[in-house]
Amino acid sequence: MTPRRTRTTAALIAATVLGALAGCSAEPKAHRATEALGTHGVKAVGPKPKPVEQGLPGMPPVLDPKDLYAADRPNKLSPVVKDFPSRVYVPNTESDTVSVIDPRTYKVIETIAVGRQPQHVVPSWDMKTLWVNDDKGNTLTPIDPKTGKAGKAVDVHDPYNLYFTPDGKYSIVMASLDRELVFRDAHTMKTVKTVPVSCYGVNHTDFSADGRYFIVSCEFSGELLKVDTAKMKVVAQERLPFKGAMPQDVKISPDGKTFYIADMVANGVWVLDGKNFTTPKLLPTGKGAHGLYVSRDSREMYISNRGEGTISIFDFAKNKLTKKWTLPDGGSPDMGGVSADGKILWLSGRYDAEVYAIDTRTGKQIARIPVGNGPHGLAVYPQPGRYSLGHTGIFR
Repeated sequence: MTPRRTRTTAALIAATVLGALAGCSAEPKAHRATEALGTHGVKAVGPKPKPVEQGLPGMPPVLDPKDLYAADRPNKLSPVVKDFPSRVYVPNTESDTVSVIDPRTYKVIETIAVGRQPQHVVPSWDMKTLWVNDDKGNTLTPIDPKTGKAGKAVDVHDPYNLYFTPDGKYSIVMASLDRELVFRDAHTMKTVKTVPVSCYGVNHTDFSADGRYFIVSCEFSGELLKVDTAKMKVVAQERLPFKGAMPQDVKISPDGKTFYIADMVANGVWVLDGKNFTTPKLLPTGKGAHGLYVSRDSREMYISNRGEGTISIFDFAKNKLTKKWTLPDGGSPDMGGVSADGKILWLSGRYDAEVYAIDTRTGKQIARIPVGNGPHGLAVYPQPGRYSLGHTGIFR
């Protein structure tokens, strides 16, 4: 080999090595940033994120594609909420108040006056604010969960329920009587787009694993909607195959393959293939099936049967109901949530002016707490998770 060819070969080798080193040093830096944070500075909690393919742009990576609730493990509180006092916020629709319960003593420690007919207490996407949905008052009342103090109400028409897109950009107001889905700025609540719908009583929702669509229940016409998140557009609609159906709460399975929709007239839960949006099948649970809540280990779902004072337990792995808990002296278990440690299921007693605390290990009632009239969508706060999709607390 000539000296000239030797110098040329050495130069090529050096360039190749430097290029490889440059590539190795740049990629891990970006990768490390992705591991540490989702979007908008949300710190990841739990195992290394494994992004869902072709997810909604800007949505924090899913921690485990086989378990959408992987970030919701017992007491795995985000740095944003870890110092908030543990409370249960109960909106009383007929008293126009929010009862605040200390879960350690099972007693109401404060009553906050809010707008007319508060329906749900909803954690914001960034988990820094609790929004009280003053449906008939046409306002959202903010509560600071750090201090427990209410702020100045924001004008929002017909806010029956409230959700947030997985990328944190928009809130979605379920304007039930207006027959609209109203996309608003997640922070200022200024209207971005109003989507009229042809069904009656838009009510509850949950998002697909990739965040690209969500399923909406229409309470008064017995229908379901499938909505494209990015396009803010209804892409499919179907009527439930049950006369007089009244679909309520919506929840996706841990593996992201199935949606469950409670129906208080069909007395059970509809099982829906959200991707293909085919006709769902009914799983009978009990009279007045209403609220759906996933256990902290993602193994079970608690189903409140408001019309008979019971809670049905659905096992995801076994794909069947395994237990039913009965409240002593009856009751009207409605909406609620699971404690941060996963040991207590909190539910409002819609027609009994009370709240139930239920032991999730035994199904036994721990406490029955008097509150205002018409308690509805109570929020247990804080809860584990990286961000909130709305309602009384759907965390990812």
